[in-house]
Amino acid sequence: MIKRYLLFCAAVLISHFAMAQKVVEPKRQPDWVKPYQPFRIAGNLYYVGTYDLACYLIVTPAGNILINTGLASSVNDIKKNIKALGFKFEDTKILLTTQAHYDHLGAMAAIKEETGAKFFVDAADAEEVASGGKTDYALGGQYSSFKPVKADKLLKDKDSVVLGGTTLVMLHHPGHTKGSCSYLLNVKDDKKTYKVLIANLPSIVTEQKFKDIRSYPGIAKDYAYTINSLKHQTFDIWVASHASQFKLHEKHKPGDAYNPAAFRDEKGYKEEVKFWENEFKKKLAKE
Repeated sequence: MIKRYLLFCAAVLISHFAMAQKVVEPKRQPDWVKPYQPFRIAGNLYYVGTYDLACYLIVTPAGNILINTGLASSVNDIKKNIKALGFKFEDTKILLTTQAHYDHLGAMAAIKEETGAKFFVDAADAEEVASGGKTDYALGGQYSSFKPVKADKLLKDKDSVVLGGTTLVMLHHPGHTKGSCSYLLNVKDDKKTYKVLIANLPSIVTEQKFKDIRSYPGIAKDYAYTINSLKHQTFDIWVASHASQFKLHEKHKPGDAYNPAAFRDEKGYKEEVKFWENEFKKKLAKE
């Protein structure tokens, strides 16, 4: 009888473990999986993502930093893009993300395992990356939406990430996820130094009223904080988590010559931030 009971308990635990480990990636957008030719944005900053899922490679003498990894199927695209630029995938030393969602972290665990790179994440997204997105207030559920990733270091607002003479400052920009973040860095070519903002824009992913989201009671306050912070950022050029957000395909065509000036666009940035500020206000008005 005891033996039968123990076998039953073991079966329950195994079933629970299998369920906890199951990854079900939500429906993807067609542009998320379309390949895109990599290119140099400015200085040692490169675009290595897909058509719409923006991934950024920062190249340094001490190894490289990769920000975002797209979907789980994006591993080979990123590897090919890095190689096409003349760099080595295995030189990736630090992994970062702008948000803990499957369309930016899908391939993170695989790339971390293959390269041995260290993964740094905004501390407020630590639970989400560890659960593979199961605990996310908007997209969470029974299964993980991406393979869970172990964070090697938790970052807080304005913490610096330093490698090979390049310094990134992480800006805590919560709302979209609890630990959504942007990055500021300086890059330099043979003519000029550029201050770059890699912005995580505060798009709204939930149809629930903010006041009803019990797992994220401070969400409205966080959105307001992020919008205000973004409105006061200064930069020479800017990019974002999705290519469509900063109109990449209007500013750069495959095969175009190196042209950092194409990504200045302060007007476009202000319009994008204003759009999401208005969406936020509309949602608050319905509370």
